[in-house]
Amino acid sequence: MKIALVHDYLTQRGGAERVFELLCQRYPEADIFTSVYDPEQTVDLGNRIVHTTGLQKIPGAAKYFRMLAPLYFPAFRSLDLQDYDLIISSSSSFAKAVKKRKGAQHICFCHNVTRFLWDTKTYLREYGDYHYFYPLIEMIFRKMREVDRIYAQEPDLYIANSSIVARRINQHYSKPALVINYPINSGNFTFSNDKENFYLASARLISYKRIDVIVEAFNWLGLPLVIIGDGPERQRLESKALKNVRFLGHVSDAERKYLMSKACSVVVAALEDYGLVPVEANASGTPVIAYGAGGVIDTQIPGHTGVFFYRQSPDAIQNALLAAKEIQWDYGKIRHHALSHFSEQAFFSKVERAIADTVSSIA
Repeated sequence: MKIALVHDYLTQRGGAERVFELLCQRYPEADIFTSVYDPEQTVDLGNRIVHTTGLQKIPGAAKYFRMLAPLYFPAFRSLDLQDYDLIISSSSSFAKAVKKRKGAQHICFCHNVTRFLWDTKTYLREYGDYHYFYPLIEMIFRKMREVDRIYAQEPDLYIANSSIVARRINQHYSKPALVINYPINSGNFTFSNDKENFYLASARLISYKRIDVIVEAFNWLGLPLVIIGDGPERQRLESKALKNVRFLGHVSDAERKYLMSKACSVVVAALEDYGLVPVEANASGTPVIAYGAGGVIDTQIPGHTGVFFYRQSPDAIQNALLAAKEIQWDYGKIRHHALSHFSEQAFFSKVERAIADTVSSIA
């Protein structure tokens, strides 16, 4: 069986790219396709040849890839995938639009529906002056939503990373989706039963991650908090933080592994479509204090692997922190839960069963 692996764009390192990297490792003979590729800024694909679209030739495309949004659908439609029996796309926007030949199968790992089209105001909140251009943006996006919905019919099977994403696929694309929670590389995390006196937040420092409410909660309680990650919000957040809150910026994989394993708890305040950080914390034997919506509903067991709070506010986080301090955590069981449900082995056993079922049902 000849396989093509397709990803939206390989210009950054994020959760979607990490999943695509795993797919590339699992299928070493597959050919790789994307719209725009910058090997210095994305996951390591070794010596694999990466086939790109005509967008690769546009000067600055890899850096300003978001500005090319209206061009991606025709770019992916232009890819010649007629020789492939199975297409596996990894998409939160455009890659699902690729054309297959008659008799081929297309399975889409859908990280989300096209967010900037279907949740435009939330997406553009990061761009301060967007409201001045909103009428023009909305006119363009209205047409793109129609095209997105049409091309969303191409895959034979959607695999969603969480139940909330599966619901969005059904709502916007009228397609069912199989939920298979994405894995972590368990080898990147170590277990420690000996926790130290600090809490950890690990995230890009951008507004929707809601690090601001975490900082405010710890300011009030005075508990030690370590924040790893960087981003445009860092200066503002540091200006609000008291001395019990430390910002480390980007850290090495080894230091992040150590901090994950030693923290009392990892605190997550964002509404995530899936969210790898809570699972990474659990794989380190560390409980999670998380906003109880989105992907964590699928990955956490309240009272056993973590504690939920239900408002993105300092007082809600404080109450969850105090509740977590009263729990006698079994760190070994927390790690076992993560490894048994979210390891690469567990992930690919489900994926390959889904692929086999799809191929046999269409053949």
